Amino acid sequence: MDLRGKQVVVIGTKRSGLAAIELLLKRGAHVRAMDASPLTPEEERRFAALGVPVLPQEPEYLKGDLIVLSPAVPYDLPMLADAREHGIAVIGEVELSSYFLKGAVIGITGSNGKTTTTALTGHLLKECGIPCQVGGNIGTAVTSLVDSSADNQWNVLELSSFQLESISHFNAKIGVCLNVTPDHLDRHGTFENYANAKARLFETQGVGDYAVLNLEDQVCRSFARRTKAQACWFSTSQPVPHGLWMRDDQLFWDKQPLMRRNDIKLRGLHNVENVMAAALTALLAGASPQQIGSAVASFPGVEHRIEFVRNLEGVNYFNDSKATNVDASLKAIDAFHNGLWIILGGKDKGSDYTPLREPLQQRAKAALLIGAEPPYPYAAAPLIRTALGNVVPVVDCGTLDSAVQYARAHAQPGDTVLLAPACASFDQFQNFEERGKVFKQLVKELF
Repeated sequence: MDLRGKQVVVIGTKRSGLAAIELLLKRGAHVRAMDASPLTPEEERRFAALGVPVLPQEPEYLKGDLIVLSPAVPYDLPMLADAREHGIAVIGEVELSSYFLKGAVIGITGSNGKTTTTALTGHLLKECGIPCQVGGNIGTAVTSLVDSSADNQWNVLELSSFQLESISHFNAKIGVCLNVTPDHLDRHGTFENYANAKARLFETQGVGDYAVLNLEDQVCRSFARRTKAQACWFSTSQPVPHGLWMRDDQLFWDKQPLMRRNDIKLRGLHNVENVMAAALTALLAGASPQQIGSAVASFPGVEHRIEFVRNLEGVNYFNDSKATNVDASLKAIDAFHNGLWIILGGKDKGSDYTPLREPLQQRAKAALLIGAEPPYPYAAAPLIRTALGNVVPVVDCGTLDSAVQYARAHAQPGDTVLLAPACASFDQFQNFEERGKVFKQLVKELF
């Protein structure tokens, strides 16, 4: 893609949008930016230094040769229709990166577990002496990785449905899907649309590529029929013809023992699946089976993913702020037994919270609800309260601070206080990371 002299509009000015702008400028494009939200003073100074005007997000400014969307901007945004009719190409930030990124790509997606699996895959490759860099949805925008990419190095990328819905040229040598359960329905409208966005990772693969898929997940199984790549499976319940599987406490690579489940320090069966996906991916990327076990054992875990915070007078506190949907919360709940004080709530994403009823009835002493209440239009707390009914005591705490204080006052030795909100954080926090950090600080200040 030759961008020299091209007129390009970037919609969205946060991390990924800024990274796209910087790449476009380096490639000789004339860039304008748009954002629906006002810039902070720091952002205004940054764009002034770049010489990039930031315009209101209005259709009359969509003129030029190319429009690049940040992941937060929907690919079907109504104002883009007229631009497309006038022949202006519309692509996402990840698609833009694909024209310039050197080296093969490992693309990892899924409703839950993709950050842990991405970080673990990068860890395994590095421990096995295989050059790689890690980014995407996990932290470093893909366009920011272009300058540090190399032909002999893997690009290990966490990819969300927002990033995948607009790809076409982008290709993953190894594509990975962990699971597909309802999420982001406020953005995609239907579960089918959401699953189709995930499927793009595999539809853009070709012969000679690999699709690493979870045999236990129905949608993942269907992706094998939507790709030209060779399907490679992982399963916690049955042998698979090409891949990684578990019997009793032993993980097998095809028919050969690879490692034992007890060697995995991460809690929960879902993390066993994450390890299997990462290990299978590393093996396909050239890692030695003999090195995998010790490399997995040395992985410290990822912040905000069932992260142990503290034991105070026999009560354990765990931070799973990354549990931003119902399925993620269910997986976190499954990692514990009885005596749970679970903190739920935040910004609703069109979720059904009734699947939480049975496991909380079996394991929880109470559900502590946080988050904005109506008239906030996306308040999840009332929806969770209704969904849980009377199967478990429900305490309206409002704020994270109040929930932590309530748990401190009522939890008994042997109990667990778990932040696994099942919701986005944007009603009270900037992101799930901030929510998790606040939780940890509040817990550390308890006495």
